[in-house]
Amino acid sequence: MEQNKPQTEQELTQQAAVRRQKLADLCEAGHNPFEITKYAQDAYSADLKNEFADLPAEAETGKIVSLAGRMMSKRIMGKASFAHLRDQKGDIQIFVKRDLLGDEAYAAFKKLDIGDIIGVKGEVFRTKMGEISVRISELTLLSKSLLPLPEKFHGLTDREARYRQRYVDLIMNPEVKDTFVKRSLILKEIRAYLDEKGFLEVDTPILTPFEIGASARPFYTHHNTLNMDMVLRIETELYLKRLIVGGMDRVYEVGRIFRNEGMDPKHNPEFTTIELYQAFTDFHGMMDLVEEMYKRLALKVCGSLEITYQGKQIDMGHWERLTMVEAVKKYSGVDFNDWKTDEDAIAAAKEHHVELPEVPTKGAILAEFFDAFVEDKLIQPTFIYDYPVEISPLAKRKPTDPAFTERFEYFIDCTEYGNAFSELNDPIDQKARFERQVAERKAIEPDCKAQVDYDYVSALEYGLPPTGGLGFGVDRLVMLLTDSASIRDVLLFPTMKPID
Repeated sequence: MEQNKPQTEQELTQQAAVRRQKLADLCEAGHNPFEITKYAQDAYSADLKNEFADLPAEAETGKIVSLAGRMMSKRIMGKASFAHLRDQKGDIQIFVKRDLLGDEAYAAFKKLDIGDIIGVKGEVFRTKMGEISVRISELTLLSKSLLPLPEKFHGLTDREARYRQRYVDLIMNPEVKDTFVKRSLILKEIRAYLDEKGFLEVDTPILTPFEIGASARPFYTHHNTLNMDMVLRIETELYLKRLIVGGMDRVYEVGRIFRNEGMDPKHNPEFTTIELYQAFTDFHGMMDLVEEMYKRLALKVCGSLEITYQGKQIDMGHWERLTMVEAVKKYSGVDFNDWKTDEDAIAAAKEHHVELPEVPTKGAILAEFFDAFVEDKLIQPTFIYDYPVEISPLAKRKPTDPAFTERFEYFIDCTEYGNAFSELNDPIDQKARFERQVAERKAIEPDCKAQVDYDYVSALEYGLPPTGGLGFGVDRLVMLLTDSASIRDVLLFPTMKPID
């Protein structure tokens, strides 16, 4: 079997030079493959294998098919040869016989390289060795591969190269494609679920006029015609809630988000979220929606509510619900209700070696206790709700305890997967929180350009109904349902620093 193992740069260059010469010879003979514009493909590898699964060895089918794809192997055996063609659905063996194809065409076939894209026509049969194959009567070179494929394109040493050259990764590692087929299925199922619930999919601006006061750092760009700096969005929330004000009671967006922050196995500077808002419900309604939707996705994508993620068994059929105060008490032994003042909280943090937040209030310190003691214990699906108001500028306060908000996040395998609120619809409270948020940012970063979104406050002044809102990361969800360790494994083209 012909194999490509370019060991050195020189050897690779020599192989590329040989391929270019072959192309030049083809063009000179009037057979430039790049002039071909289409090929009539009427069958696929996997479908043929399924259709003739019961065909006995050495049996004929009489079925003539046209296939197209990339040649992945070639074995020359005198007057007859074998090759493997990879198409959209998998690989299939082709049998190339000089007597059937003709002397000139067979000679042309022998000059083909691994990686060339070909179209073939012939009869389906099963070989003596039991492999479903196609006996070729016509063969057309559709595109010349000018670079040799690597023999292997996997393993830790090549991981960076796989991300940079995803096109080669997909050619050499067909299982990689399965992850992205599942990603597409996950998005399709989420849309189907939300559409069935009466939600409307919408699009909101990616380019926004200014930086808001949130802690996420944005990317800046410049609009030449308007002569103004603009910001790539860090969320879709404020525009979507404007639509609820406008009477669109159930909306969602599959949105590309951009944050100019660190990169690690769970973070990429651009990522995909889904945010949805439903009028006349609250965060408990969003909890029920999350649980129902994730169970449906697990069954559809993984075939079971019991899934495996990085060696851990996750039961998507059971979701625990704890307040943040309950969770911190359960895992650290510290009871928020014992703190009468911010000083009490600071003392407790120092005693338990918990990092103090930039603005050390009781609520913010409770959140630090959660990060230190709780998050890494939440392996099974868990809702953590009732968040301190200090870290929840867009959530509605609890009527029974204004120090907390009607907010939850949900965790699986010690990772936060989504965030939801009973949305704050009091414009006076919202304005005050925005202004405090921006003031706190500027106190820490005097040069920061954050502004209050007063237009959003104006929208609230027209009246936002009681609303439940939810946002969750699509990439992390795909990681979970495809058992992928890094966000780069579920992004076709993750952000990479150029080699040069």
